[in-house]
Amino acid sequence: MIVLATTVLGLFAYYAAGYPAVGVAVPIAAALCSAAELGRAGWALGAASIALATSVFFRLAEGQELSLVVGYELAGHALLMAGAIAVGDGIRSRRALIAHAREIVALTSERAQRESEATAHAQRITVARDLHDSIGHSTSIISLHADVAREAVGRGDDAAAAEALHVIKDTTGSTMIELRRTVAVLRAPDQTSRTAAGLSNVRSLIDLGSEVKLTTDIQVPDALPSIIDATAFRIIQESVTNIVRHSTATRAHIEAICRGDELHVAVVDNGRSKEARSSATSGHGVAGMRERAAALGGTLEVGSAEGGFAVRARIPLKGGS
Repeated sequence: MIVLATTVLGLFAYYAAGYPAVGVAVPIAAALCSAAELGRAGWALGAASIALATSVFFRLAEGQELSLVVGYELAGHALLMAGAIAVGDGIRSRRALIAHAREIVALTSERAQRESEATAHAQRITVARDLHDSIGHSTSIISLHADVAREAVGRGDDAAAAEALHVIKDTTGSTMIELRRTVAVLRAPDQTSRTAAGLSNVRSLIDLGSEVKLTTDIQVPDALPSIIDATAFRIIQESVTNIVRHSTATRAHIEAICRGDELHVAVVDNGRSKEARSSATSGHGVAGMRERAAALGGTLEVGSAEGGFAVRARIPLKGGS
């Protein structure tokens, strides 16, 4: 602003001192462009108007021809001044556009990083749920059969001890296989399927359940989306684990049936222990089951049923599409 004002006043002083004519637009064009570049286009336009009007007034007062001053030279001076202001404003606009583009790039990068962190967090939660379900179930079975083997050895029942140790060996083997699959996915996070967990694997739960005096009756649908299949299996697995850990049940009924556009999963036992009910309402396992069902738009309920305890889940089939 100081440069602009000094330039215009300097031009007036130059002509007032009687020096030869150098025009009006050319001497102040750089100052007009600079002012417009710094966002003072209005001030530049005002200064150009004052300089041009003053020049015309004094030239006419000196007796110069109106046709020459107004009809011939005025348009050229005005266009040159307007061009200088336009160039400065264009430079300012381009710089603002570049700065805005850089800001958009920075915000986009920040958003992508947040989404990546959220995805990684969701993957960690999923892995934690799977490890809780699979390893929790396996360790419960191992602990139970270790007690069976210890008691069998104490009373000299080698056959029962050998059978219990065989179950422990099979359980640890299957657990290691699932851990290897989980680690493989953590090394290659772009994979979408982590394990072969699904309703087709419920037979392994039934076999282990029979060893702890649980009888089961299962009905499995023929085909399901993989995510629904895995979720149903994990719910059943955690329910059986809770029975093994906390319940005195002697039998359990496992059901997985498609009704309409929903998959109904139920695990009902005849155990009456208070520990099972306490675990169902406050444990991390049931919270994880609820989260699994809710992630697919479903619901999960736990509570007393038919003299025992029940876990029931309803999962929309469209949740896995």
